[in-house]
Amino acid sequence: MMIPVRCFSCGKPIGHLWEEYKNRIKEEDPEKVLDSLGLERYCCRRMLISHVDLIDDIIAYDQK
Repeated sequence: MMIPVRCFSCGKPIGHLWEEYKNRIKEEDPEKVLDSLGLERYCCRRMLISHVDLIDDIIAYDQK
């Protein structure tokens, strides 16, 4: 689905980092990208690393 606005564990705002993370991991190491975005806690890092962006797949089934 869509990236959560906040980390489920600690509550830190992370939703605004998703687009930059997604674009930068195409060319850089994900570990370095997460470090440069300021995500030091493993709970916040897990939110971005494990996210599967399914919104484009689900929108195909939207019935209007």
